[in-house]
Amino acid sequence: MDHKENTTLELLFQYQSIAMDNMTQGLCLFDREQRVVVSNRQYRDLYGLTEAQVQPGTTLEKICRARIARGIYSGNDPEAYVAERTAPFSDGHDRTQRLTDGRTIFIRRRPMPDGGWLTTHEDITDRCEAEAKVSFMALHDGLTGLPNRTQFHNRIEEMLARVRRGERAGLLSLDLDHFKSVNDTYGHPVGDALLQEVARRIRDTTRETDTAARLSGDEFAVLQAQVRTASDCAALAQRLISILSEPYSISGHLIMIGVSVGIAIADQENSEAECLMRSADLALYSAKNEGRGTYRHFATEMDIEMQERRRIEGDLRAALVRGEFQLYYQPIMDLRKMSPCGFEALLRWNHPQFGVVPPLNFIPIAEETGLILPITEWVLHQACNDAVSWSRPLSVAVNLSAAHFRHGNPAQSVRSALEVSGLDPARLEVEITETLLLDKTVPISEMLQEIKNMGVRISMDDFGTGYSSLSYLTDFPFDKIKIDRSFVKDLPAGKGSLAILRSIAGLGFSLGMTTTAEGVETDEQLAVAISEGCSEVQGYYFSPPRPMDEMAETLQRCDDKCAGYQRQRAVSLKVV
Repeated sequence: MDHKENTTLELLFQYQSIAMDNMTQGLCLFDREQRVVVSNRQYRDLYGLTEAQVQPGTTLEKICRARIARGIYSGNDPEAYVAERTAPFSDGHDRTQRLTDGRTIFIRRRPMPDGGWLTTHEDITDRCEAEAKVSFMALHDGLTGLPNRTQFHNRIEEMLARVRRGERAGLLSLDLDHFKSVNDTYGHPVGDALLQEVARRIRDTTRETDTAARLSGDEFAVLQAQVRTASDCAALAQRLISILSEPYSISGHLIMIGVSVGIAIADQENSEAECLMRSADLALYSAKNEGRGTYRHFATEMDIEMQERRRIEGDLRAALVRGEFQLYYQPIMDLRKMSPCGFEALLRWNHPQFGVVPPLNFIPIAEETGLILPITEWVLHQACNDAVSWSRPLSVAVNLSAAHFRHGNPAQSVRSALEVSGLDPARLEVEITETLLLDKTVPISEMLQEIKNMGVRISMDDFGTGYSSLSYLTDFPFDKIKIDRSFVKDLPAGKGSLAILRSIAGLGFSLGMTTTAEGVETDEQLAVAISEGCSEVQGYYFSPPRPMDEMAETLQRCDDKCAGYQRQRAVSLKVV
């Protein structure tokens, strides 16, 4: 071989060495005797080996023991590791090896024609961690780290497989009480931090064999394993209610929330995932209707009630279009003039199949579904239109729901009804209940003031039945207080009711507000309302709520009752 050929070979070997050392993978070629033929720098660096430890002719066993000496190998048995790595093989294969230092190495072995083999080693730790993170995120909630709905459903299916073999389990559906007001008041960052703390408390309260998950928003669930009786689920539900109702300190804010829980038992008679989750949700709905902060076990009648509720909801959606709503009017009497001064508009639903549906059977559903907004719009417009046609310029009172203030624009609704009908704003009265005033997330005072600025009167309905506070009467622009019928029905005998009515009437007089006693049905109740200084009364004594086409008869009945009362009063005074 001449000098030129030697130079060419040397250059070839240099290029080969440079190419091998610039590979991203570690490479090592072994002969049939398991001795190194050639290796690159990446191979040495992967295992912390020196160039001398992998020089040509070095056996694979020595390389393995050098790795062991540096503590860089797989498994926890060094001899088993050496035996496994030096075992003969005939077919190429790929494998992943987890090293003792935490790295993951992808190893590829390919046999050579002469009996040796070529092996490449690649550090895929970052890739594995990224894949693991993606996999985790696909099955877990990104905020709390709890299993998400997909993973929870998988766990339910796994659990139900054991249930079908005789085990029992419990599914607890959780919904946080008053969480929305936290987001509205303090912002979503505080709300997110609160959800993380809720998740931590749930994890700490459940066992390792149980599965807690965040399904969406403020909805959580717990799959309770190894349940013996329903009381096991009840005990867990009570613990969760107790621990989740304790105060939270989030970003300097002291926050109070609660939780409602629905329970369904999984056994051989109830072992389908969708049915189980539906049962737990029905029980949860029942718990929330019971006043929240409690738990309920699923019962068959809950399914019947939900079907009835959905039927009513479906019919409600079509009721406005079909013109099934109707307004009835009950007179409000001015006790100073002893004559009608206005009417309260009361909604009735004339169902084509079931007749007149009581408001208590459909108004709560309308509020929950948001249907109360278009219904209230209709009531406002219809009441104003009807009032314009009355033979006397009496006022009309319309109830506005709390949902209309939270999700609608009550001032705009009132303005539109007045403009379309042409009704004098002084003849319209808007009634709200005091429970609305508890909601600090809505600018109630500003909304009421905007309505009052139109010339409309504002009335607080059912005063005294909720969280009555005297500050409401000074903080909000009320013109009238309506005394709830529960304080009138026991008159004149009920001393407690008499004292309350007297106090409210006196308070209203002092503040320059009209006071209306609701539910007056007898001569005695009317006499007490007059003697205690009430400005107005409303009730069956003068007339029950009646439809628009009976307005003339209603007014005549009121006039007759007033005349009769005045004659009776005159006789009584004459006798005295």
